[in-house]
Amino acid sequence: MSNYRVLLRKPYSLRTAVIASVAALGCCIPMAASAATASSAQSGPVSPTPASGTPKLAKTGSTETIRQLVECGGTMYAVGQFTEIQRFSTMYPRNNIFSFSASSPFKVTSWAPDVNGEVNSIAFNGGNCSDAYIGGQFTSVNGTTVANLAKISTSTGNVVSAFDSHTGGGHVDTLLAVKGHLFAGGTFTSINGSTSDPYFASLSPTTGKDDGFLHLNIKGPITFPKVKDSLTDVYNQQLSHGGTLELVEGNFTSVGGLPRRQIFMLKVSGSSGTVTGWSSAEFDGTNPGKYPYYNCAASHPFYMHAAAWSPNDSTIFVADTGFHPYNWNGTFPLPGLCDAAASFPATQKEVTSNWIAYDGCDSLYSIADDSSAVYVAGHNRWFPNPDACNKQGKGAIPAPGLAGLRPASGSLILNSSGKAGLYSRSRGHGADDMLITGAGLWVASDNFGGQTSCGGASGYAGICFLPYS
Repeated sequence: MSNYRVLLRKPYSLRTAVIASVAALGCCIPMAASAATASSAQSGPVSPTPASGTPKLAKTGSTETIRQLVECGGTMYAVGQFTEIQRFSTMYPRNNIFSFSASSPFKVTSWAPDVNGEVNSIAFNGGNCSDAYIGGQFTSVNGTTVANLAKISTSTGNVVSAFDSHTGGGHVDTLLAVKGHLFAGGTFTSINGSTSDPYFASLSPTTGKDDGFLHLNIKGPITFPKVKDSLTDVYNQQLSHGGTLELVEGNFTSVGGLPRRQIFMLKVSGSSGTVTGWSSAEFDGTNPGKYPYYNCAASHPFYMHAAAWSPNDSTIFVADTGFHPYNWNGTFPLPGLCDAAASFPATQKEVTSNWIAYDGCDSLYSIADDSSAVYVAGHNRWFPNPDACNKQGKGAIPAPGLAGLRPASGSLILNSSGKAGLYSRSRGHGADDMLITGAGLWVASDNFGGQTSCGGASGYAGICFLPYS
């Protein structure tokens, strides 16, 4: 069923984190759900068979997680909540961050910063791979005191002291480098001494100070009858391939003085970031008479955790948790956007969905796409499944943990037998992140319950790479 995971990021008390999908720009080939990638030239889809030799989470008997994967300069950087990594028979002590070669044989590097808490996001500024920005819930890196944010050397792992490194009132969920700015989002109410831009701030990549590019006056959290308490949060963000627009997801109700819930589009090409007219009554609640199912279950006030731009930036794809609408009367087909993938036009005005693909009340946490497929991952069991909730409905096809959908219609891409989806992975708690590169699709997940399979093969706890043929 829909699953609010309790071992992941912590934007509010009901979930200690989710995907996501999700949220930082790598210097060379960034996170798929966060920005344009060099892979847009690939026709796809990726192979359903994972590459061998990738590193994995080593722990058994306890749940650990890879939250995000980013590539910079031919090196993959992985962050999350873990203490040991394994490649073949070799074990590597690593505290919540490590790196390895982006190409076969995927050797783990000697880089091993000691971060004393979970890392939710990592980003690089332009083509500079010598320093990384990390955000999450931690208080020290290699013994240096910080507070949820740091700039660290990718050679020594030490904190770069010129960059201020602290938040107040909350943690960091997402980092993204945009046009000489470092966008930081989370539940924080102050960042590096400034209270000007709570929840979402633009920082100088050199000093860490608020550079004034974003002043969005974000307000929240999302509320409705019987909703559980939650915190205002900027959770995830994705830069368009053209580099002029950005999508931002989180737990908010107003951005830039405009009604915005779950997600908004930001223009980043001018002298300051401004909210565009892109939105939809299907999720912003501005037309409850026509679209009454814009809220999901009371335990899931924020449900639109990840988004992706189509290769030509004309379409936006989203992946949602949420279980089912809080005011749903139990009739089918399912309404609303809860526990579904969906496609929307990227036009900068009020829009309606192109399609909605339901999995039958199982959470989706991450999304990526190329010209041939929209890849969605989470706790899913079937697609399409609009006529059932927590069971297999008529016409529903097995697609556990990972699915490929056709970009134009949202229909499931089938395997050669036509009896199951082309892709699969251990469902676990879900998949926090997916990254498209020119070489293929990287999937970041957990090892819940000792489950390690990807594409029907075991041994891929936390990391699975599906190459282009």
